[in-house]
This record gives sequence, C-alpha cells and structure tokens, in this order.
Amino acid sequence: MNIKNRNIALCIIFSIITCGIYTFYWIYCLNEEANSVAGETDYMNGALVIILGVVTGGIFWWYWLYKMGEKCDVIKQNQGMNTSNSAVLFLILGIVGLAIVSFALIQDTLNHVAA
Repeated sequence: MNIKNRNIALCIIFSIITCGIYTFYWIYCLNEEANSVAGETDYMNGALVIILGVVTGGIFWWYWLYKMGEKCDVIKQNQGMNTSNSAVLFLILGIVGLAIVSFALIQDTLNHVAA
C-alpha cells in the first residue's frame, strides 16, 4: 500500500493554474489510493472515473463523490478515527460546485493513512 502524502494547498493551486487539467490527475490518484487503502482493488479504475465524468458532463462525478465519501468513512473506521456521513457532504459539495473541497477532504483522509 503506497499512499503518497500530498500537500492539499498545492493540489488546489495546481488545479487552478492548469485550468483543471491537474484535477484529472488528482482524481485518478485519489481513486486509486482510496481503493488500495479500502482493499477494493477490483473497484472502478481511476481512468474510467475520468472518462465517465467527462462523457456525462460531470454528473457521474457526483455519484463518484458519494461513493468516495462512503469509502472515506470505511477508511476512517478502519484507522480508528471518528466517522461521519461523508458521502452526503461530498455529494452536496459537488452539486453546489465545490467538488474541489471534497477532493481536499478525501486527500486529508488519505494523508492521515500515509502518515
């Protein structure tokens, strides 16, 4: 399990500077690392997440954010951390246009595992 501890502020800055192109890479990494930590290696590939998100005009990413929220809760529970209903929070943030906040929260969960 090779989880990279990423600086959340830099990920957000790179996403803004590259007009969202870095966000695709970040989504890929978040998906792959969360699947690895949660033990769901046969779950959806990060490249497929990006393709389906682009093809559906971003609507698929709302579903993906919901599923990542569930996965983050499982990861936190396995690490002995307090859990909440992250799935609903991530979905709402995505719908109102603040998906990058959800990405940051997912990265924060993965950073705690990497530490």
